[in-house]
Amino acid sequence: MNTSLRYNDILTNITIADMAAEGKCIAKTEDGAVIFVPHTAPGDVADIKILKKDKKYYEGVAVHFHHYSPQRTSPACTHFGTCGGCKWQHIPYDVQIAYKQRQVHDALVRIGNLKIHEIMPIIGSKSAYYYRNKLEFTFTNQRWLHIDDMGNDNVEKRGLGFHIPGRFDKVLDLEQCHLQVPVSDSIRNEIKKFAIAHNISFYDARARSGLLRILMIRTGTTGEVMVLIQFHMPDYEHINKLLDYVRAQFPTITSLLYAINTKANDTLEGVEVHTHSGKSYIMEKLENLHFKISPKSFFQTNTSQAHILYQKVRELAQLSAHDTVYDLYTGTGTIAIFLAQYCKKIIGIEYVPAAVADADENATLNSIRNATFVAGDIAKVLNDDFVAHHGIPDVVITDPPRAGMHAYVVEMLLKILPPVIIYVSCNPATQARDLAMMSDKYEIVAVQPVDMFPHTHHVESVVKLKLS
Repeated sequence: MNTSLRYNDILTNITIADMAAEGKCIAKTEDGAVIFVPHTAPGDVADIKILKKDKKYYEGVAVHFHHYSPQRTSPACTHFGTCGGCKWQHIPYDVQIAYKQRQVHDALVRIGNLKIHEIMPIIGSKSAYYYRNKLEFTFTNQRWLHIDDMGNDNVEKRGLGFHIPGRFDKVLDLEQCHLQVPVSDSIRNEIKKFAIAHNISFYDARARSGLLRILMIRTGTTGEVMVLIQFHMPDYEHINKLLDYVRAQFPTITSLLYAINTKANDTLEGVEVHTHSGKSYIMEKLENLHFKISPKSFFQTNTSQAHILYQKVRELAQLSAHDTVYDLYTGTGTIAIFLAQYCKKIIGIEYVPAAVADADENATLNSIRNATFVAGDIAKVLNDDFVAHHGIPDVVITDPPRAGMHAYVVEMLLKILPPVIIYVSCNPATQARDLAMMSDKYEIVAVQPVDMFPHTHHVESVVKLKLS
């Protein structure tokens, strides 16, 4: 590795070679050292400024382009490159999903060295824009300033938008976001406009002062809309003034909520949510099933793709009316409820008690009587007594977080040896690690990538294992 390169050094006429992890691309120095460069595309030729030096690689940024790659398109969003989301907007969507297909292959086959007969073609999202059903926006009294705004004392410094990557105290003010249906923009912009006009204070993350803190908007395919505003203090004069205005301006909002959050962090954990008007929840529908989504509920943020993902899980599982199914890391029980009508019984295990309460409520709502949900650490709950009580599963569905399954969970699966395992993962790398630990006992018979998040590097991988 060239040790002479330093911070702010510029390498000229560097060709971007390939895509890499986390939405970045790879370039190389003359002596073969790797440089990770964001917001570029394979085939670009650019001058790259070095921003970070590690023992094995550099990180840099393109400061001038000599030639643009044919694998490029014009980003739809004016905030591209500054906002931390949608890092692949400059890449055509068909090219994005081709890279995601390769990402799954590389993780499982090239790096994981797993034996796989075929990886099915990735299922792309029907909508590359306006696909998210939930977004959270941050209020700030010191928004991120563009170069043209710096030094201008008259520029409006209050804003409402997304955090700048790596900066807890700086927020990019948004006029338009292409992730959620347009009513989201209308609500967000009108709230900001009213608050500024009526001098309602915006949050200061460093001083931990100011009233307006977080805006959450959820939208359902049912047409229902939830708006939740977090306030930093109980200033009910301004709180009610703002909420009354929002209710009058947007009668399509079916759930208008608020919370007083005095904590150091923005999470709703331990914070009571109040209903200002409408219901305390919205409803979502998948096939013949209805799901009640409360403000703290987890629900897949791309509803149409979640439906496709669940259909694929159901198709691969090939359930019968006599099957016992375990659903590990069940969350709010969405997959379990989706599958329950096709098996004898299904038992979901989830670490978060509030999620289990949501799962129980949605099972009751859909008259599902053969689903049981258990709260607790899966590595402790899934033991010999649990299996003795519920029976050896015919099928196991597992959908762990990005870190993958706990080693003890893998150990228990290898002990009870269910005939079929369907492993759903948002991180093919940790999925490959877990599959390798089971490779002596299980054969991989199907791999189905699904794209849930266009314009990002994230991809879901559904793998079917059969006992060999």
